[in-house]
Formats: sequence, C-alpha cells, structure tokens
Amino acid sequence: MRTTKSRKIMAAVAAIAVTALLVSGCSDEQDSTSDGGKVTLRYWAWAPGSAKEVKEFNRTHPNIKVIHTDAGGGVQSSAKLLAAIRAGNAPDLALVENTALPRMIVSGAPLDITDYVSDVRNEYSRGSWAQTTFSGRTYALPQDVGPMALLYRKDIFDRYGIDAPVTWQDYREAAAKIKARNPKLTMASLSTDGWGWYAAVAGQAGDNWWSIDGDKWIVNIDGAKSRKVMRFFQKMYEDKLIAADPILTPTYNQKLNDGTMLSWPSAVWAPGVIYGVAPKTAGKWALAPLPRWNADDPTVSFQGGSSVIVTAKSKHPKEAAEFAKWLNAGDKGAKMILNVQNGYPAALSGQKAATSQKPPALMPQQTDYYKTVAEISKHTRPVTWGPNTDVAQSAFTDAMNAAVRNGTSWEQVLTTTQKAVVDDLKKQGFEVSEG
Repeated sequence: MRTTKSRKIMAAVAAIAVTALLVSGCSDEQDSTSDGGKVTLRYWAWAPGSAKEVKEFNRTHPNIKVIHTDAGGGVQSSAKLLAAIRAGNAPDLALVENTALPRMIVSGAPLDITDYVSDVRNEYSRGSWAQTTFSGRTYALPQDVGPMALLYRKDIFDRYGIDAPVTWQDYREAAAKIKARNPKLTMASLSTDGWGWYAAVAGQAGDNWWSIDGDKWIVNIDGAKSRKVMRFFQKMYEDKLIAADPILTPTYNQKLNDGTMLSWPSAVWAPGVIYGVAPKTAGKWALAPLPRWNADDPTVSFQGGSSVIVTAKSKHPKEAAEFAKWLNAGDKGAKMILNVQNGYPAALSGQKAATSQKPPALMPQQTDYYKTVAEISKHTRPVTWGPNTDVAQSAFTDAMNAAVRNGTSWEQVLTTTQKAVVDDLKKQGFEVSEG
C-alpha cells in the first residue's frame, strides 16, 4: 500500500519528490558525454522524419550530438521505455503519446522540466500546454496535437444537397437522409475499441473521465453527459446510420475507396491516413469542424497527440531540454514537424506556418484547409488522462464488444469501465472519488 505522502504525490501527478529521488539515483546510467566535451544525447521517437530533424539539429548545434532511435510507437512504446529505465539503459529523451503521459509520470519516467522550459510557455496555446502540465509542473514539451475535426466525402454530401453538419443532431439527420436515398452508404464506423474517441467526445460534451482535486483522482466515466453520448451513438447504430466495426482494416479501407464510407469524425491528422489507404479518392474529401453538442459552443477536444519528455535518468537535462525546445517550440523544428513529419505542430509558430501551406494531398481543392484547422485549434480543450488508461482501454473494449454483440445498453459500458478503473486505482493505493 502506498504511503499517504506517496498517494498525494501520485494523485496530483506532481512527482517532484519522486523526480528528485530518481535524479539523485541515476549513477547507474551510462555516461553520454563523448570525448572533447561534446554532449551526446539519445532520443527515442517513432514519428516519421525524426531522423531528418535530428540531423538538422546536429548540424546547427556543434556542442550537442543527438542520436535517434526508432523504438516503435503504439501501445507498447511506453512499456519499452519503462523497461529501459528499470534496466538502466534509458534514452535522454523520448516521444510519448499524451494518453500515456500521466501513467509515465506516476512511474517516475519523465523529469520535471518546468525550470528548463518556462521560457517557451508562450509558444503554445493554453490547451496544448495543459496536456503536459500537472499541478503547475511541466513534464514534457508538446510536439504535435490533434484538434478533433470531421473528415467527410464532400462530393457525396453535395450530390444529396447536404452541407457539413454543425451539430451532432445535424450529423444524424444527414446520415438518415443519405441512407434513405442509398442504403449501401454508411456515415461512419465508430469502432468498439475506440475508448479514447468516446472519452474525447464526452469531454466535448462536458464530462472529464479523469480529473484531479487536491489529493484525489476523480473518475467520472459513467457521468450523465457521457451517458448521453453513448445513447446518441447507440441509437445511430441501431438505426443502421453508423457501424461499429474496426477501422483501417482491409474491409474498411475498401469502403473508403469505393465511396460507401462517408465520414470519419477524428482529428486534423486524418487526411494523411486516408490518403495513405485511398489515394484515388483525393479531391473528393473535405475537412470541417467536428459537430457540436451545442450549436453555440465550438469547443472540441484533442484526439491523439504526442510530447517529448526528458527522462529522469538523463545526465544532461539542460542539453536535453535545449534539443526538446528547438524541436518542438522553435520555428525551425516546428516547421519540420509540419513539413517533414506531416503532423500538426503543437507550437503556435508551426500552426501559423501551416496557414500558408498547400492543403493536404487528400483535398487539394480545399484551399482554406489550414485556416479552418487554425480556427478549430482556437477552441480546443485538453482531455485529462488518468494514470491507468490501459485498464480503461481493456475494460471499455471488452464491454463494448459484448454490448454490440448482445444488443445491450452502451451506457452500461461506462458503468463497467468506471468500476474497473476505480477498483484499479484503489488497488494501487490512490485516493479516489467518483464523479
């Protein structure tokens, strides 16, 4: 069982004491200073183009050498990093998915870099910065973000005289009109393993699945607004307006290519994904703001995104933070995230640079694409992720698969997920309150 002091530190995700302990105990880490006084840093990142970014940094920073390793992304990336830290073979910096960052913090992986990066705070929007700051302390620098948006087949919408939906009710009505005209068409597939999507859309509606109050984690996965979200989409599913099948499978990709899958409520990174599997549909898609629950409230959540941590085992945190700032907050690095990684930069300078870019290859006709994205970004709100998102993912997916298979309530999925998350937090020794 955790001590009271430990619970407080962990519950607030402000592991200052833990960080100090890890820094003082990092003598087993390999020295990363090469001959001649040049500091050598190791950086783990899976993002496309990371090696090219590192090469440019090394060219312009003769006293620091960064060595890039693609350690792989996805759900296993954090586990690999934690294993490396325990083995005393951790890199100096690593790219971490924002959904996993709180879990990494309570495990003691990232260094508290507040004092190193406070000078670039104003290079980010409030929402972007909040993704990496907990109880006033900063543990990572945001690299890319995913303001939620709607990607849709504009050609087919135009064919049926339908505008981009402003509200979710508009979205449902558009799906019904199209289905009535052509039953073979499906508005979207909301996969049963999309727990993070439902969490973000519930956040848009006003429910935070996790939040922090003093020493306690508040879990509100089974909140009233979250239940409203589940009822809404279950009704769409029962009316055959959406599917609940896995996305980006061969079957799903075929529907994208033949024009029978009409939209993807996702994020501003989606065009690159669709273009990768359905390039011949280029010119037929458009991007619009995500439908709203309230017509007067344009707020959307983030879907996806990643940040760079300086690991608590790094012997050169100052130099590591210098690289992180150059890569993520500086003009050169932020533009490379846009043009080399093909991501949407978290830094405002990168977002500003995007407004003068050509639109993505999927929608070359949408010349206002990045202006639309910039406007969406003004109205983002961060999603607070808890320290056991892996438990939420597993419980939600299992319960959702059962609900779809058995025709039972999707709201009950939230009840099941909340219980699993709360039980796990209590088992770990956290103080928990249910919203």
